[in-house]
Amino acid sequence: MAYVLLGILGLALLMVVHEGGHYLAARAFGMRVTKFSIGFGPALLRKKPEGSPTTYQVALLPFLAYVQIAGMNPLEEVDPNDRGSYANASLIGRSVTIFAGPLANYLFASVLFFASLVIGGQEVLTTRVDVAPDGAAAAAHMLPGDKIVEVAGERITDWDRTRKVILAHPGEEIDVAVEREGAGTVHLKVRPTPTGEHGGGRIGVAARTAMVPVPTGRAAALAVEQPARIVVGLVVGLARMITGQERPELSGPVGIVRETAKAVRRGLPDALGFLGALSAYLGGFNLLPFPALDGGRMMFLGYEAATRRRPNARVEAQVHFVGLAMMLALIVVVTVVSDLPGRGH
Repeated sequence: MAYVLLGILGLALLMVVHEGGHYLAARAFGMRVTKFSIGFGPALLRKKPEGSPTTYQVALLPFLAYVQIAGMNPLEEVDPNDRGSYANASLIGRSVTIFAGPLANYLFASVLFFASLVIGGQEVLTTRVDVAPDGAAAAAHMLPGDKIVEVAGERITDWDRTRKVILAHPGEEIDVAVEREGAGTVHLKVRPTPTGEHGGGRIGVAARTAMVPVPTGRAAALAVEQPARIVVGLVVGLARMITGQERPELSGPVGIVRETAKAVRRGLPDALGFLGALSAYLGGFNLLPFPALDGGRMMFLGYEAATRRRPNARVEAQVHFVGLAMMLALIVVVTVVSDLPGRGH
């Protein structure tokens, strides 16, 4: 239960970061933020600093967070002379305010990845293997835990090269040298089967992983690269699902909390890395051009930029309402079908 609570708090932190991006951008452009809430429902703690327009609160349900910016509701009555209203802010100010939430998640993902790499190192594939019972390696008496050091006369230092050399020898008997605990170097005669990529050789082994320290500079570079890879993967995956090339694999709040709790149980580096991936996904997902998401609001701002006139406030409100209802319905369906105990695969 403690891990579940920590998982919930981790997810709540990502939401706070997201809304914090909106909040800071709105304040930078002079907009009046009336409320910053961590969680939904009845307020447990509430504070309004003297001279501040913002009420800060912690609510009963900690899963989400939100900010209320004066004039942001399209149907809200707005005083045209209210300089602190979102509705009276410049197009650039409103666009930056909306974009700042996903951007905050994206940047925070890099911070989390960096911390994970510095604390726990990087997971890499080694040449120490697990052996499938029905493969060519098992037939040649290779054992789980053997470390491959030479293939077909070539000295091996990394898994990628091991795989490539084996692929190049389908159906041929090759010499594979392994280091075995208690036995030193053992030479085996292995005949790869032509069942690999494009008919290449395969011997039925899987690389074991190991954590290796990462220099600070390398950790920083990887922390910058990883969120971009995740967002690109998100877009490509959605495109493949829409075109029917890939089966949708969705998870609702219960499933996300469950997986977060598992990461927390594995230790701090795994928890930070998992939250980093979620933060990058949250940033990318929120920029999708779907009503009720930040990307949906950006669509209306784009229309305004292109036509130099504001969209009909009632139409915009209705579009966002329908989008929100659809998203909530999807979350309920995914939770019932996939996330509840005894369901899913």
